[in-house]
Amino acid sequence: MSEAKTEPSGGTLSAVQGTAMYVGAVLGTGVIALPALAAEAAGPASLLAWLALVVLSAPLAAAFAALGARYPDAGGVSTYAMKAFGERASAVVGWCFYLAVPPGAAAAALFGGAYVSSAVGGGTTTTTVTAVGLMVVVTAANSLGLRVTGRFQFMLAGLLVTLLLIAVALSLPKADTANLEPFAPHGWSAVLPAAALLVWSFAGWEAITHLAGEFKRPARDLPRATYSAVVIVGGLYLLVAFAVIVVLGAKASESDAPLGDLMAAGLGGDARYLAAGAALLLTTGAMNAYYAGAANLGAALARDGALPAWMSRGSVAGEVPRRSLAVVSGLSFLALFAVVASGLGTEPLVLLTTGSFVAVYAIGVAAAVKLLPKGTKGRASALGACVAVTALLIMAGLYLLWPLAVAGAALLYLRLNRRRRAGEQAQTTAVPATPPLETASDARESGS
Repeated sequence: MSEAKTEPSGGTLSAVQGTAMYVGAVLGTGVIALPALAAEAAGPASLLAWLALVVLSAPLAAAFAALGARYPDAGGVSTYAMKAFGERASAVVGWCFYLAVPPGAAAAALFGGAYVSSAVGGGTTTTTVTAVGLMVVVTAANSLGLRVTGRFQFMLAGLLVTLLLIAVALSLPKADTANLEPFAPHGWSAVLPAAALLVWSFAGWEAITHLAGEFKRPARDLPRATYSAVVIVGGLYLLVAFAVIVVLGAKASESDAPLGDLMAAGLGGDARYLAAGAALLLTTGAMNAYYAGAANLGAALARDGALPAWMSRGSVAGEVPRRSLAVVSGLSFLALFAVVASGLGTEPLVLLTTGSFVAVYAIGVAAAVKLLPKGTKGRASALGACVAVTALLIMAGLYLLWPLAVAGAALLYLRLNRRRRAGEQAQTTAVPATPPLETASDARESGS
């Protein structure tokens, strides 16, 4: 089978803008707090967990890029599942992704809000108000269309990468290699729990597949964007995680704002405001990419009958799926307010989101193995990604119960929707079994 064609698709995203979307989606909020959480779980040995996930993410990203280049459609993974396994698998994976974005967005917004709260004070109120503001900004940016979104993401990614590099470069002169000893204070077995915490940091390689049809030349630009993003994201994660450990030492595991502490070490004085700015950039970039992907996915699912038909407007490349975007935004606000009102914190949101994305990865990689031609780089990447997915499934554990519940709801909706359509079709095509009874007036008219 020949490789995918490279003709223009009519989209507007370039490879550079696509790279920025990837960087925002994957780098996201992981760098804000997870270096400290991983260090707390495994000490300096957490660097091995970071390295392992960088290596595992490469074939996973390449497999999704190959699928997106060959089948550029707003449905993303749900489209691949449809082609490989049929309507039911498509609906399941689509619902898992679509319903994972709202709790994930709420958690990300609260992460960013916490940094602002630590800088200016105000506690929960400041955190919540900031989170609401982030959601409003991202919703507005996406409602303006993907041309604006791509440029917005490019600006955010450029500022973010520059800021992180400056923070690392200025702090490393104060590094102390003695902070690497003991390397595994909690034993080598602690590396696996640390890696489980870091799964959140590497979710996002599937997100941009929903925007594949928006690339100018998907077959050429999408793989380029993917490979560039793997190098940039992997390098930045490793740099920041290494700097946090060798610069902060034992304090790394105790820090609620490790990026802020790293900046303070490099710049001197109080760097809380700069750290808050970085956190806002990270959060906005991640939410922006996920809102864009989810909005396109929702419109495609509605087009294919897996969601209500009124959400299908905007499923064609170049159009803005504002109705689907409104649903994503509304559910995100509900998740945010539910967490704030209950006082449960962000951990349940993170774990539910992670479980859903692991299920999406599993179905997506299985579709890649079936759909991509033998002997191609994409197929080889898909086979390699099977190892990564197996590891992620083990790490997800009990939190796979959430995507199982979502899958059940998706299948139930499909069944009810089929019955409704069958009933409507039966009413349309029905023919009366007997002619209508002749009334007395009809008889008089016929006799006259």
